[in-house]
Amino acid sequence: MTTNTMRAIRQDVLGGPEVLRVVELPRPAPGVSEILVRVRAAGLNPTDWKHRAGGLFLGEPPFVLGWDVAGTVEAVGLGVTLFRPGDEVFGMLPYPHGVGAHAEYATGPARAFVPRPAGVDLVQAGALPLAALTAWQALVDTAQVKAGDRVLVHAAAGGVGHLAVQIAKSRGAYVIGTASAAKHDFLRGLGVDEPIDYRSTDVTEAVRDVDVVLDTLGGENQLRSLRTLRPGGVLVSILPVPFDGLAEEADRLGVRTAMMLVEADHAGMAAVADLAERGLLRAEIAGTFPLEEAAKAHALGDTGRTTGKLVLVN
Repeated sequence: MTTNTMRAIRQDVLGGPEVLRVVELPRPAPGVSEILVRVRAAGLNPTDWKHRAGGLFLGEPPFVLGWDVAGTVEAVGLGVTLFRPGDEVFGMLPYPHGVGAHAEYATGPARAFVPRPAGVDLVQAGALPLAALTAWQALVDTAQVKAGDRVLVHAAAGGVGHLAVQIAKSRGAYVIGTASAAKHDFLRGLGVDEPIDYRSTDVTEAVRDVDVVLDTLGGENQLRSLRTLRPGGVLVSILPVPFDGLAEEADRLGVRTAMMLVEADHAGMAAVADLAERGLLRAEIAGTFPLEEAAKAHALGDTGRTTGKLVLVN
């Protein structure tokens, strides 16, 4: 029996994890060029807790968070030729305003999705899209990382960081990654050539002549990281608010900066799917939670200490 409602995690006010509630909402219908997906797994990302607490791009609630989607196509809208009901897909809802993955159903543009490879399970598929697309767009589209490049990844055990390491290695790069000492074995397992303990080492003094810095921290880290670049190198920040004086210092040092936000991207998702299918890209799963325990997942994410990704499952 088909129902016209669905469960979703909604918030009506900004605040801590306790503002998240399970509610019944009308089940959406796919519009022109859209698909309706029965969500089976949906990753969480730092942008989820930041929006929950501060609204950011979405402004004031009510809203349903979540951009990562893995599941089954339930219905297709007018003009869709890529998929049909029953297809297994994964992708990222258009960031930021296409939000709504933390529910039993979500709609999005057909071309925000790609087929889920048979060897990539639903939790993996739900964990990958936003973080992997961010890393791909930063390293490949923006920095154009190639074989032999030296790449510094800050917070290399984090959600974006650990996927960025794998993407850089798939391009033939030499990777330097920062994390606490306890996570260095994990980094080596990912392929990091040179793990650095940011707690005991001044990274900007210890590292020199890199081609690319991936900044996942923002703030003064952007400015200080410029010193690690060779002339002509590039710092790509996924927190696109430049620190005071960043452009001037980059000019003085003869390096470039790029401030980016992730975008829905069919070609990028296809590249992510290909790497995952070939065993070159895998999300570390820090924990899975049923939809109704979204607040617990947010509380864990708020600590900033998780390795890899948290995923809601339906």
